[in-house]
Formats: sequence, C-alpha cells, structure tokens
Amino acid sequence: GPGPTCVLGIDLGTTSVKAALVTGTERGLALAQSCSRETRAYSDSPGAAPQGMEQDVQKIIRALNECLAALPQQQLQQVTHIGISGQMHGVVFWKSDQGCQWSESGTGPAFGADRVSPLVTWQDGRCSPTFLSSLPLPQSHVSLAAGFGCATVFWYLKNSPDFLKAYDAAGTIQDYVVAMLCDLKKPLMSVQNAASWGYFNCRNKSWNTDILKNSGFPVHLLPEVGDPGSIAGRTTCAWHGIPKGAKVGIALGDFQCSVYSCLTERTDAVLNISTSAQLTISMPLGFQPPEAPDPSSAVTYFPYFNGDYLAVAASLNGGNVLATFVGMVAQWAQELGFQVQESAIYPRIIQAALAQKHSKLSVHPTIFGERHLPELLASVSSIGASELSLGHVTRALCRGLVENLCSMFPAQHLQEMGVRRVLGSGSALARNEVLRQEVERIFPFPVVYGKDVDAAVGAAMVM
Repeated sequence: GPGPTCVLGIDLGTTSVKAALVTGTERGLALAQSCSRETRAYSDSPGAAPQGMEQDVQKIIRALNECLAALPQQQLQQVTHIGISGQMHGVVFWKSDQGCQWSESGTGPAFGADRVSPLVTWQDGRCSPTFLSSLPLPQSHVSLAAGFGCATVFWYLKNSPDFLKAYDAAGTIQDYVVAMLCDLKKPLMSVQNAASWGYFNCRNKSWNTDILKNSGFPVHLLPEVGDPGSIAGRTTCAWHGIPKGAKVGIALGDFQCSVYSCLTERTDAVLNISTSAQLTISMPLGFQPPEAPDPSSAVTYFPYFNGDYLAVAASLNGGNVLATFVGMVAQWAQELGFQVQESAIYPRIIQAALAQKHSKLSVHPTIFGERHLPELLASVSSIGASELSLGHVTRALCRGLVENLCSMFPAQHLQEMGVRRVLGSGSALARNEVLRQEVERIFPFPVVYGKDVDAAVGAAMVM
C-alpha cells in the first residue's frame, strides 16, 4: 500500500531530545524538518547511590514537548506514524494509571510526567562488580553490567525495597513515552531494549522469569516484549497537532536506530564516536549469538531488525574522555588564577595537536573502565621531556581512543568478516580533525564521513 504521508521520529538521548519529520519522496525517504533540545535533566536525587546517575523525567518530557512545539504544525497534522528510540539500558518506574497528566498547550494537547521515578541511566554505576557477581547468572548471550535495567531493579530490591512498592510499571524512557501516548496498561518493550536490560533470552524472546522469581525479583514490573518494527498502539488523543489514532511503533534502541540511519551495505563498518564510542558490523544472515556470553570478550551481539544481529564493540570511553580532559585543563587554569571557558579550550588543543603529527607518548584512555573490564583505569606511559606540550598530549589522547576501540575489535577481524570501508560518524569525530586523522591512520580501510548517524531519523525510517 501507499507509504505513510509523514513520519515523526523521536530520540530520547542522554543529553538531548531530538525530533525529526521524515517524508516519502520519489527517491525514498527524506528529512523534512528536525529539532533538538538539551534536556539538562541530570539530577542529584536524594535516593541515588554515591555512584548513581539519574535524570529528571519531567525535564526530558519538557524538552520533548519543546521540540514538537518548534516543528511546523502543518506537517505534524499529516503525521500517520511515530517511531521512538532512546537509551537502551536505563530504567524508569511509573504508576500505570497515573504516569502522566495531559493538558492543553499552545500547539494542542501535551502530556507531562506525573507519578514517575527518576530515570536511572545507562551510565549508572551503583551496581558494583561485587554486587553484580552476587546476582543469579542470566540465561542470555549478554553479560550483565552496571546500568542494565534488571540489575538496577535488583539493587533497589536489596537496598531500597520500599521504593519499588510505589510503582507497578517499568521500562526504558522510550517505553514510558510509548505507554503514555497509547495509554498502555502494561508497558511493551522491543527485543532490542529487553536484551539490553539483562535476563532476556533472545532465542526464545522471553525473560528469565524462573531465574528471577527464585531470587525474589518483582517480575510483575517486566514489560511484555515484541519485535522491533511492530506497532505498539495508536495515539489515544491528538498530540501537538498530530492526529488521534496515529500509529506508534514499539520503542527501539537508540544504537540500532543510529546504525539503521546510515548502514546500507553489509560490507560497511560503522564507527561512531560521540559521548561514548562504538564500532559495528552486520553479522551474516541467519547468525545466532552463543547461548552464553564470553565475559572477557569486548564484542557484544545486539538484536537488530528482522532477526538480524549487529556485532558491536561498545566502548564507554569516547568524547566523554576528551570532555574530561578539557575540564581538567580548565580546572588547572582556574587553580592558577586564570578563567578559561571550556568552549575556548577545545579548538585550541585541537589546533595544537594538528601541529604535532607524531608523539611517542602513549595514552590508554579508559578512565570510565569498560563493560568487559569494569575496573580497568587509564594510564599514560612513554613520557619524554620533549613531548609534554598540550599538542603532544592531545594527539596521544586521540590516538589512544581509536587504539582502544581497535583493541576491542581488531582490524584483522574486520577484514576476515568482509568489511571493505568504515563509515565515520558522531559529534566527537565531526568536530575533531585530529581524531579523524588517527582513525584514517589506524584503520586499513577507506573511511567515509558525511552520512552522520541519527537515531531520530532511523526511528522514523523503521516505520
């Protein structure tokens, strides 16, 4: 049948919300309009653990409403389908009948978060390696890690059981938005997000309910699970001018949608360096992941679309490491009595590094650890007196970020898998020429830039 008139794609990211309107043309789908808003949602919740990382859901929904209010009303009125992606591993809890409040806004009805917990993000670190090792072994191809939804629920169960009693529904932040739009009594979650929560078997598409029940886990909080690309429901009322009855897709993983927006050939690898960093390839048709994970392996298999899988080396260290380095430089300057804006430091250190083509300095930049090696910390070696300039250090840091990814997914392995080129994307790669130079120096493939990943566009394209 005829394709949708206009599709709205939404991505609920770690730092910002993006909305994209995609329309069908004779040449295929085209981006008509887009808008993004920073959420500024990080919060110091009273109940958060020392290593906790939480966001205020009300602020995220406010940013979403601002995005939609900024899009052309005429085009929103033509939206027939809505695709939504977001942070895969995080968890938010709500009361199913009281999760939001609808009210009239300048652009039509909109909802705000109501009886909703803070969002515990994928960056949350309250589940220590010792705590994780005390949990039952999942029947899953994915190793359990801090920030995973089920691990966080276990943490509350052991440390703050009364917290869970206030809620009867849970999901990712994107599952929450879908549930509110479609007034779902029971949240619906895609295989992509379920695999990212832990305790989910992708082969039979079911939660490890027996294992969880035996440990006292509140299994009533687990969402129902469906295939990515399927319809979760329809909007129960107009939303910022979008007609009532628009089809809403089951919420998707932001990572899979980002890859979907740019990956067209199975012989392409996608290298994305933004807050964190990922190196991704498509697995052959019919591939099934092993029944149990290799805890020492840096490569994880993510459910994609139509039963396919992506092989992913997902590093916790990307642009966030560069941001920490810049913050350190600014702090040192302040301690010396100078006020320097971090935004002014970025271009200067990149310019300094461009003047230093080589550096013997070696930076292992894993300040945030890695999921397969959570206690791995950063180090600097081969420090010579002649290579202590900001240019030398920045050059070595950029090289270290790329080398760290390559150690997780070696170039030789990529060649054996049939990779012929690398698609480079992400905000850190786009704004840092030194990082791009190191990518091109280290990878033995042509590197193509320009087709940036966009999870909001990918979520729309899936619809």
